[in-house]
Amino acid sequence: MAEIIQERIEDRLPELEQLERIGLFSRAEIKAIIKKASDLEYRIQRRALFKEDFINYVQYEINLLELIQRRRARIGYSFKKDEIENSIVHRVQGVFRRASAKWKDDVQLWLSYVVFCKKWAAKAQLSKVFSAMLAIHSNKPALWIMAAKWEMEDRLSSESARQLFLRALRFHPECPKLYQEYFRMELMHAEKLRKEKQEFEKAKMDVGALDYPEEILKGELARIIYKNSLSIIKDAEFHVSLLSIAQLFDFAKDLQKEIYDDLQALHTDDPLTWDYVARRELEIESQSGEEQPTTKQAKAVEVCRKEERCCAVYEEAVKTLPTEAMWKCYINFCLERFAKKTNSQFLREKRLERTMIAFRKAHELKLLLEFQYKQWIELLLHHDFIKEALEVVVAGTELFRDSVTMWQMKLQVLIDSKSPDVAALFEEAFVHLKPQVCLPLWISWAEWSEGAQSQEDTEAVFKKAILAVRGSDSVTLKNKYLDWAYRSAGYKKARAVFKSLQESRPFSVDFFRKIIQFEKEQESCKMANLREYYERALREFGSVDSDLWMDYIKEELNHPLGKPENCGQIYWRAMKMLQGESAEVFVAKHAMHQAGHL
Repeated sequence: MAEIIQERIEDRLPELEQLERIGLFSRAEIKAIIKKASDLEYRIQRRALFKEDFINYVQYEINLLELIQRRRARIGYSFKKDEIENSIVHRVQGVFRRASAKWKDDVQLWLSYVVFCKKWAAKAQLSKVFSAMLAIHSNKPALWIMAAKWEMEDRLSSESARQLFLRALRFHPECPKLYQEYFRMELMHAEKLRKEKQEFEKAKMDVGALDYPEEILKGELARIIYKNSLSIIKDAEFHVSLLSIAQLFDFAKDLQKEIYDDLQALHTDDPLTWDYVARRELEIESQSGEEQPTTKQAKAVEVCRKEERCCAVYEEAVKTLPTEAMWKCYINFCLERFAKKTNSQFLREKRLERTMIAFRKAHELKLLLEFQYKQWIELLLHHDFIKEALEVVVAGTELFRDSVTMWQMKLQVLIDSKSPDVAALFEEAFVHLKPQVCLPLWISWAEWSEGAQSQEDTEAVFKKAILAVRGSDSVTLKNKYLDWAYRSAGYKKARAVFKSLQESRPFSVDFFRKIIQFEKEQESCKMANLREYYERALREFGSVDSDLWMDYIKEELNHPLGKPENCGQIYWRAMKMLQGESAEVFVAKHAMHQAGHL
């Protein structure tokens, strides 16, 4: 093995000598490179091989290449690249070949190889790299697409790209993404040929001898792909995706019309088709005979007309296809248009009116989804339609009695309308809902009570909540209860709440940190109380939280009534309780703290 390593180091000497001779590296730097290279070579030549060693080798060589580039730029020297950079690039390629042969299944390794070849002008090798990768990873369509795009865009070889797509489709005959990209590639190829032909004609060159078949120029190959794909993938979303791709190419108007007509004929029972057809009305320009709008008001009227045409299509759609999915498309369109900014009051009012009408119709047909009731209610509240919001939210909770979201919305409407029935409604909600989903409602009740009821009433809510909510959800409630006690009645009340809860597991560290902070905010901060809180917190979190131990030590050192002599004992207790990485972190923090005090 030593002979192999020595031979590989000797192979480097010509490039290293050139680096030193032209002044890019000093003699000391060359020695450091040789030493590092020897270590890296040893690691990839030994019997037991590790992928990380190959990656480190490649990364070191790439870093060296980048450093050479920067130094060349600094001194303005661009010669001897064959002897220096090309030599390194070939060596890295060899390492990649070995690594990819040993760890064939590592896609990331292959992709790193591809990226390296692209960046360091080793494109002659890239076709071979892609071929080797695809021979092993033929089950990954994304890799076929990447290889085909490279052939098309970098090597400018439409034929190679086409062959790759055809091979890929033999492995993945039902992959929508492959058909989409193959379709796009053929349209790009046709567009490229059209531009070439135009350039030749501008230059008044004879294009008769050149091969520009009219069918290809019109996108006939793309049309064949489209027709073949339709026979395999019978899906409206896929159909729409091909139409969207075709619309990127102005010359493909006939193809666009064919795809659009097929979409309407083949997928009339799919909401996506109707959604696409309706939204298309926004893109249709005014008829050529009509005068284009110039004033802001005229433009707003024109936009309104287009949106009304869209809504007319949606109205037809929900009659033909009266489903939740179709109404969802319609309402989403109305909400999107309503959310668009406009200075026209007329347009804003029209959009709001349309949206409200759509919601009402879907509600009457019982085809509104739960989240859409929430959208509707929020819209009504935003525009102060409190009475209608109340009617809608009552209907929503009747339909979705086990939805915590609907009950929250109902409570929100009652609170906004200043109803006297809020507390009773909270009680009613808990009857219908499962206890494990009620935490948001308990928090809402406590927050509402704090602003609308007495302290006794709010505390009663918190006490009920603590009894009702179990497990990890109760942690949030305890923290909020403690915060409320301090905020509303001061430290004495907060301490009483802490005492009442300190055995009601589970807790969060934050619960104990809050009471510690409240104590420290008092004018007469008592060290005895702080010790009590820290000791109680450490009973729960002493085996995992190194910061608690450190803060306890700092408190003994810094508090006027602290006992620094206790710090040693606290330290050793921490070392016994903390486990694994937490103990290491604690030791490091303690050492830094001691160094800061020296």
